Amino acid sequence: MPASGLHWIDAPHGTRPPLAPGGPRSGESDISSVNGGVDDVRRAVSFILSAVEGAVVVGTLSALGATLVNEGLPKESVIHYEAATPETLSRADTPAPAIRNAPLMDTLTHDPVKQPTRPKLLQVMGPGLITGASDDDPSGIATYSQVGAQFGYGLAWTLLFSYPLMAAIQEISARIGRVTGSGIAGNLREHYPRWLSTSVVGLLLVANIINLGADLGAMGAALKLLIAGPALLYVCGFGLLSVVLEVFTRYARYVSILKWLCLSLFSYVICAFVVKVPWDQVGRAVLLPALSIKPDYLVAIVAVMGTTISPYLFFWQAEQEVEDEKERPGAHPLTHAPWEAPAEFARIRIDTYLGMALSNVIAFFIVVTTATTLHAHGLTDIQTSAQAAEALRAIAGPFTFFVFAAGIIGTGLLTLPVLAGSGAYAVGELFLWRVGLARAPSQAKAFYGVIAAATAIGAGLNFTPIDPVKALYWSAVLNGVVAVPVMIVMMHLSMRTHIMSGFTLPPTLRTFGWIATGVMAATVVAMGVTWFA
Repeated sequence: MPASGLHWIDAPHGTRPPLAPGGPRSGESDISSVNGGVDDVRRAVSFILSAVEGAVVVGTLSALGATLVNEGLPKESVIHYEAATPETLSRADTPAPAIRNAPLMDTLTHDPVKQPTRPKLLQVMGPGLITGASDDDPSGIATYSQVGAQFGYGLAWTLLFSYPLMAAIQEISARIGRVTGSGIAGNLREHYPRWLSTSVVGLLLVANIINLGADLGAMGAALKLLIAGPALLYVCGFGLLSVVLEVFTRYARYVSILKWLCLSLFSYVICAFVVKVPWDQVGRAVLLPALSIKPDYLVAIVAVMGTTISPYLFFWQAEQEVEDEKERPGAHPLTHAPWEAPAEFARIRIDTYLGMALSNVIAFFIVVTTATTLHAHGLTDIQTSAQAAEALRAIAGPFTFFVFAAGIIGTGLLTLPVLAGSGAYAVGELFLWRVGLARAPSQAKAFYGVIAAATAIGAGLNFTPIDPVKALYWSAVLNGVVAVPVMIVMMHLSMRTHIMSGFTLPPTLRTFGWIATGVMAATVVAMGVTWFA
């Protein structure tokens, strides 16, 4: 916030207006004044959020600002940014080259609206939260249920191990979208050979469609368990509902719906506390795991890694950053508005790390719940999420069964649009279509057509003799195969200065990104070895 006695004067769009001496003109409110009577709750919340963002002031810079300087941003730019208000940060409309030679104008800005210099936590949470929550789809629930039933608490450690790797690669995805203003497919098309972009997008789309079919089948089976009736009819109903919401709901409202659906994940937290977990045994298994080189143990690790780090998550989060940037007034790709970078990278980091933490915590509770119930009673072979819910009815009671089955439906409704949408974004960017959930159906017919077609084909797979368990297996194989080249390209792309401008990856993030890529490559190799064995 500028100091009292200073006010902003207008500059051409695309520039950061300087401070002008003197107070506000007659009729204008002093933008540095503070509303009196701020209650204790608001002060406490502001303090907590400031702590989360590392905004402890040290000298002339906050801790966040000092970190950005250490990562290579000019100190003067960071100081200039931290003195600004949110209103002035949103006033750029032209590319950065216009900044250097832009003359100043003598007119005043509109009266600024007073608001906190840092957004509230719910405003920060967005693409990362939805991406992380959608990772725990019905297919993922089946994987985690099988791991818990077969190995008890023995593989719970994998969810702690995968968290920093998952968070790093998703933050890189988000940075690519926010910096360049294009998704991963758009950057592949623009900067890499056509065969590479076409192959990656084609494999992604096939894997997403198979996943859509498996998730719709699991949702139909779960609803049948709850209220009886024809599962295939429910499959069609869920598919139609997802497409209608995705195509005809206003973007802001739709994102709000997806955020609320994230609450369905907490059904698995409830299950864990209902079944009375021996947490001392869980702690020992996590901190001192009994590692093994047996094939089934290695396959289970492969399954967990392939479920937590999936390519559709990369494409979705990058595209949602692009979409959000287009929808927010005054926001621009960071290559055109570099002064927005400190706040945007802080938002992305908080959003992504909390979203991925939610994903892995929920997966952890699913493993713990099924280990405590199914594994403890000798049920070690669970093939689908609906089968896990049915088994819980006899062992843990009707309430646990109901909550577990309802969670399958809630997470499915969250994941269907992410699977269909990420595929449509990738295809649309590959062929230079108009893409975006914020567009009216008449403005992006091909984009929405891909969403509808992918969902319809996925639903149709449930009417074929294809074994859903085998379909899930091949979907995991395709996801793993696609993830490795995509991650390699993402790492290469995010280090090219002519693409990322001055926002290439900082050393720590780069290190974790390459570790994640290496782990996924090893996962694919292990999957191939166990398959041929």
